[in-house]
Amino acid sequence: MTSKVKINSLSTGVPGLDDLLGGGLPEFSFNLIAGQPGCGKTTLAHQLMFSLATEARPALYFTVLGEPPLKMLRYQQQFAFFDAAAVNRSVHFVNLCEEAMAGDLDHVLARITEEVARHEPALVFVDSFRSVVLATDGGGNAHNHLQRFMQQLGMLMTSWQATTFLIGEYFTDTDANPVFTVADGLIWMRQSVQRNSMVRKMEIMKMRGQPSLPGLHPFRISRDGLHIFVPTPAAAPPAKDAGKVPRASMGVRGLDEMMDGGLPRGYSLLVAGPSGSGKSILAAAFLDAGVRNGETGVIAAFERRPNRVHSSTLAQAIADDRVGVVESHAADVSIEEVMQLLIAEIRRLGASRVVIDSLSGFELALGPSFKEDFRESLLRLVMSLTGLGVTVLMTSELEDRYTDLRFSPYGTAFMTDAIIVQRYIEVQSRLRRVMAVVKVRDSRHSDELREYRIGDDGIELGTMLAEQEGLLGGRPATRAPASPARGG
Repeated sequence: MTSKVKINSLSTGVPGLDDLLGGGLPEFSFNLIAGQPGCGKTTLAHQLMFSLATEARPALYFTVLGEPPLKMLRYQQQFAFFDAAAVNRSVHFVNLCEEAMAGDLDHVLARITEEVARHEPALVFVDSFRSVVLATDGGGNAHNHLQRFMQQLGMLMTSWQATTFLIGEYFTDTDANPVFTVADGLIWMRQSVQRNSMVRKMEIMKMRGQPSLPGLHPFRISRDGLHIFVPTPAAAPPAKDAGKVPRASMGVRGLDEMMDGGLPRGYSLLVAGPSGSGKSILAAAFLDAGVRNGETGVIAAFERRPNRVHSSTLAQAIADDRVGVVESHAADVSIEEVMQLLIAEIRRLGASRVVIDSLSGFELALGPSFKEDFRESLLRLVMSLTGLGVTVLMTSELEDRYTDLRFSPYGTAFMTDAIIVQRYIEVQSRLRRVMAVVKVRDSRHSDELREYRIGDDGIELGTMLAEQEGLLGGRPATRAPASPARGG
């Protein structure tokens, strides 16, 4: 039996693209980078080229009827990946404008063959290949001429063992096209304007021999080039017996006791309450407790950056880089992007505690096209974080209707391991704040409803509500026999 041919995978150097392709770019593959004008095709091609090209593995970049090489290079030099020292050493540019204008694909192929023989490249780029096609005079047989040209070009690159990229402006993938048929890989780039933001997404429509990720994936173009945000695998954390798992202190006197010793490490906690109830202050206390214990943490701030109003200890920990801050003010941010920022910061600091403040601000920060799947994406985010072993606290804004008991407008209660609810009650024409531990999985948590105040030192937890003289109806309230609760 003959052994299988192994296809080497090239690391593209584009953040997220290797994962999207299913492990890298197949060597010697014949690829098409397609999309409408302005979506980043040329930028992606240059980022790939400067990442992959070496003097031992040179790249040949053909420009056709698009912008002249000097003009193109002027703008590409603005990106951090551009290496001027590589030009004419490991990277060579050739203009095919004259051959393409002649309208004869045979002339184009002859020039490409000549330059390939001269430079012996391992990487070949043709930008814009669509321009070659449009300039061709097929004499009524343009489709057949193009098909024959594609087959000959593919055979040429295969014989030279070159990894090839054709860059073209295509607006639809529904037309029968020999370019799509011959290509081993088809990278489709899309963009749309939504309100005041530009949303860009990438789809790997085809990649032979690779387990590429299906679907549309957001990407951003910055000074560093393209960054593609692929979903982080949501591996479920290993089953734990909460009674044997170490507990993380909440940083509020008395609250750990209500939670049967604190929040089990690796758990996710939802703190739900109306505006002004102290959710952010409780989240700050949670991070403060970790810092005092020698731990590091990360906070994703979607409403306002933590400051000394929340906690002077937390503000100092951020200044000392013991607590990292993730925040994005882009109008087109996606959950995948936030997830990668969080994970990168967790790994950088070795963080054990994460705060997301708040889910309400998180949803508002998302681009319009990313709001539809917010609930499903949030579940994947929580599972990914707890799968890393970190302990997660999320805050959620609720409208307090005094009589309703709700935990989150996103239906997130089921996905968290613990819930603390903060509420207002009206007593003798004053609003009082009360707190209860609703759920801590596999723990004998308290079922008490306790009043709390927010002072200079943060949250001060009081006694059980029924124990306070005159708080309910102006006379002492009777207390029902206590029974230990087990969160489900």
